[in-house]
Amino acid sequence: MPELKPWQRPRQLLRQLPKPSAIKLPRKPGKLTTSQLTACAATLGLVISAGAVAAAGPWDSSGQRTAERDWAAAQEAGGGADHGGHGSAGAPEAAPSAPSVLTGLGAPAGTAPAPTDRALADVLDPLLKDPALGPERSAVVLDAVSGKRVYGERAGDGLTPASTIKIATAVAALSAVGPDHRIATTTVIEPDSEEVVLVGGGDPTLTARKDGRYTDTAASLRTLAEDTARALKSRDIDKVTLSYDTSLYSGPPQHPIGPNENITPVSALMADEGRLDDSSSGPAPRAGDPAGDAAKKFADLLKAEGIHTEADPGPSKATTRASSLAKVESPPLSFLVERMLTHSDNDIAEALARRTAIAAKEPASFDGAGRAVGAQLTKLELPLSGAKFADGSGLDRADRVSAELLAALLDRAADPARPELRSVVTGLPVAGFTGTLVDRYPKDSPGTGVVRAKTGTLTGVNTLAGTVVDADGRLLLFAFMTTDTKDPQAAQKALDHMASTLANCGCR
Repeated sequence: MPELKPWQRPRQLLRQLPKPSAIKLPRKPGKLTTSQLTACAATLGLVISAGAVAAAGPWDSSGQRTAERDWAAAQEAGGGADHGGHGSAGAPEAAPSAPSVLTGLGAPAGTAPAPTDRALADVLDPLLKDPALGPERSAVVLDAVSGKRVYGERAGDGLTPASTIKIATAVAALSAVGPDHRIATTTVIEPDSEEVVLVGGGDPTLTARKDGRYTDTAASLRTLAEDTARALKSRDIDKVTLSYDTSLYSGPPQHPIGPNENITPVSALMADEGRLDDSSSGPAPRAGDPAGDAAKKFADLLKAEGIHTEADPGPSKATTRASSLAKVESPPLSFLVERMLTHSDNDIAEALARRTAIAAKEPASFDGAGRAVGAQLTKLELPLSGAKFADGSGLDRADRVSAELLAALLDRAADPARPELRSVVTGLPVAGFTGTLVDRYPKDSPGTGVVRAKTGTLTGVNTLAGTVVDADGRLLLFAFMTTDTKDPQAAQKALDHMASTLANCGCR
């Protein structure tokens, strides 16, 4: 028998598990029992892993699926891990614990009964009428196995998606350049001179830090300085003129919302997303000139390696005659997608939109990226009626997508025939567990550990789109969108209640 490839081993392992007995979970109008909650949590991991994920590759690049497995089996101890980063002293951050439920939950996807349209309408229609959801609201639920719509209300209306547009950005980038693509930051030296150019490749996660979250996976500016210094010394050079090249991107760097702690001016060169504190996600003070700041840090790092630079580095453009000195590369695009979705990272989102533009030979600008994302999704035959992609992050209120499109994107990502898109599923925040949903679902909520969803929030806009396993063990895809909400907390609570209701419902 030929040796299994790494991505085939999880599926083979599942095949070797004892055949489980059928599991019948009771449907109750109230909260899920502990057995329901843990069964759904384990089914979630196994359904997605055995179906859309294990058929496509490893559990995922950051261990999220392994974290969920450990979480479900943790008994009374804290378990699991955060998504891609590390807690203090490099240890995984604690996740909620749950009784061991893995035994006997290896049933293949699709054996659980699907909900019916009428039953879902009976439970969701009243919730969608909640005044907290504002005057404009739309919703759709798809059955992940068949792709059939099992619930819809104004599903085709184009509404402001806020950060749920990142799902579209992710699918476009992954399908355009592939999940294994890495973004390079390089140094070159111009001929007949001692001018070194730091060339930005569009990696916002490039880090200048010694340690901290993500430093073990991100491309390191320190490593680039060490390798560049080594290459220069091999040429008997210890003094250079340093400049930096951001010409890969075009158009205005400032997002239309203006200076904002949620996003750095978009540049092909930045370190640590231009953050001026030690954070790696969420709002933070931002550099006004991220490229210039990164170049100054690089000059200091070169100096520490014995290479002195003349004056402060300034902008330039590397010529085609320049020779390569050194290169560092970002984690794979699949990892960047997971990090972007888990933490709703706007800087990564804009970088991924521009990777799509570059692949389409469009200008790497807001306008070019918008055209490229739309064109790439058109190739995938997705429902784009009324869609507009003004940015990749969802901060622009001019963005428009429908709930139907969001659900269709998730349907593509959960398709075992499209392994290149699987990180869209693995990157979704887990309710009460990771990312932007870590604090939104209390421990006793039916949705905790069962709902995986991308959040979207602007003033007056609240959206939620993701996956959920219902009480019968069926994997569903959903998208809920609202506009002109007045109370963001109440709107979020109403959306979370809708997702939790799907988790608590067999709805047949």
